[in-house]
Amino acid sequence: MGKVFAPAKINLTLHVTGKRADGYHLLDSLVMFADVGDTIRVSPAAKTTLSVSGPLARGVPVDERNIMIRAAALARVGAAMRLTKVLPHAAGIGGGSSDAAATLRALSDLSGRPIPGNAHTLGADLPVCLLGQTARMRGVGEKVEVLPGMPTLHAVLVNPNLPVLTAEVFKRLKRSDNAPMPQEVPQGQTAAELIDWLRGMRNDLEAPAIEAEPVIEQVFSALTVTPGCMLTRMSGSGGTCFGLYSDAETAASAAGRLSEQNPGWWVVAVRLNP
Repeated sequence: MGKVFAPAKINLTLHVTGKRADGYHLLDSLVMFADVGDTIRVSPAAKTTLSVSGPLARGVPVDERNIMIRAAALARVGAAMRLTKVLPHAAGIGGGSSDAAATLRALSDLSGRPIPGNAHTLGADLPVCLLGQTARMRGVGEKVEVLPGMPTLHAVLVNPNLPVLTAEVFKRLKRSDNAPMPQEVPQGQTAAELIDWLRGMRNDLEAPAIEAEPVIEQVFSALTVTPGCMLTRMSGSGGTCFGLYSDAETAASAAGRLSEQNPGWWVVAVRLNP
């Protein structure tokens, strides 16, 4: 049996820079991966099946609606797959895409076949999730540039346990021709220096996401007042927001406080690893 970790993908920045004729938006995003995520287990089987367990398993489909089933079909490998679901759904942290990328890696290990070259057809986040390293993601997700020399960041992820549909957020986006990130993303900086640089960047989907689900504004307010919070931002199309802190202890303290004050929210302190 193969076992693969599917980490949460965090968009530290997300600039919407254009829109193609086919309706797909062009993005420019700095992505890091957290040390929290789902777990995928696969074993050989004549017919592909999927079972789901874990604290957030409720409501996860086990048929073709699930991207893991589609990933297995793309890989043309029969397998009994088990997903331990820890990440919330439709949360802007790439849960489904990371699960699909982990599935493709596990099935490649199981079968000895390479990962299909058309994996990007499963979604815009697939290329960066297959890479699993700090990277700059551009275009419709197909242009991925590894960024070595980045520092570890300490963060708290907060989701109000309310799915936010990407299509609804993009529908409310006022303009698609926003400025990209600078040509050079700083590397070799300390965490404090990177966070200072990030303050000048954006997530262009924050305003439309708040319009779609106003509770996201409450999440921002709760994060902002935690002691030691250096920056707050939303990841992806929401509704997960994050706060950045100087060290693991400060982040853990903030997570404890947020969990106590908002028992219905998903709150976790994480490391964002380079």
